[in-house]
Amino acid sequence: MKPEQPSIPMPPGRTGLGRLSPLWQWCLLALLSGVFAAVFETIGIPAGLLMGPMAAGALVGMNGGTIRLPRQLFFCVQFVLAMMIAGSMSPDLLVTFSGNWPLFLAIILSVIGMSTLCGWTITRMGILPGTTAIWGSSAGAASTMLLMADAYGADARLVAFMQYLRVVVVASAATMIAHLWVSGAEAETAAGWFAPVAGLPFLMTLAVGIVSGFLGRVLRVPAGAFLFPFAIGSALSITGTMTIELPQWLLALSFALLGWNIGLGFTRTILAHARRALVPTVISILVLMSFSGLLALLLIKVAGIDPLTAYLATSPGGLDSIAVIAASSNVDLPFVMALQTARLLIITLIGPPLARFVADRA
Repeated sequence: MKPEQPSIPMPPGRTGLGRLSPLWQWCLLALLSGVFAAVFETIGIPAGLLMGPMAAGALVGMNGGTIRLPRQLFFCVQFVLAMMIAGSMSPDLLVTFSGNWPLFLAIILSVIGMSTLCGWTITRMGILPGTTAIWGSSAGAASTMLLMADAYGADARLVAFMQYLRVVVVASAATMIAHLWVSGAEAETAAGWFAPVAGLPFLMTLAVGIVSGFLGRVLRVPAGAFLFPFAIGSALSITGTMTIELPQWLLALSFALLGWNIGLGFTRTILAHARRALVPTVISILVLMSFSGLLALLLIKVAGIDPLTAYLATSPGGLDSIAVIAASSNVDLPFVMALQTARLLIITLIGPPLARFVADRA
């Protein structure tokens, strides 16, 4: 997960769907999302409520759509997903990590090193400027990397293209692997979506999520709107201080909004601007995914982690999208999120100096 939604350049002129009013664009997006999500859920694709809206958003964005997810809604998505994941954390996770922390740290640093190497290679080939290639290849949260890259003078449009393309490719691959490996979680029935919810725990969950999310934003912590609710909610849940309660309809809505936020980032302007970098970017993504797969094998052999959990934990995708896929599959969600969160924290800390160091020597 991201401190706030990055600003992505709008098309200079209205073409295609951009000629429609925002209301009609939102209606079309909702209709397409419902169709795609229903198809994915019917055929048993995990996280269909994420992948359907993501596909619909990309279709609208690439055909001239001008609508974007408001930052306030994106903030809500972040803390809701953070509290969802926090509710699955358990003390057993600390035992697992304490016995294998050197291996886990080595895996995290290896992913960061490989993503940096991909960026350095693109720079050396003269395809993109140094900081742009390195930030675009960085295996961190996409929105966080975009915000930090913009602050350090990289081309925000190219970084957005590289990061969101990686998120889409990795999320799609993870979804298909989860579908082929095990049976995805059964789709919720309409009755399950609107099942009664314990009022006080639900209100407390929202209160903790909102307050801690605002705290993360006020302190200007990268991905603070996700990480603060996740950390505080996990601590309260593990100690038994609070029971995290979230209705299925709210989670489904959050999945859809997250998918829209990712998909709508693919605009004609960005695609035209990034045309020259498309092939090298795709190759670097495939290399990074293959390398992460090898690291997953290491987790399976050394730590005894089940294959699908290991793959999702090492996947270089967005923290939030991987969380949704993991939550929709039969995996160890706390382990996946612990490794993904640790990588985000480390890349956030070392990302700026690492990008400058490598760019100066590329």
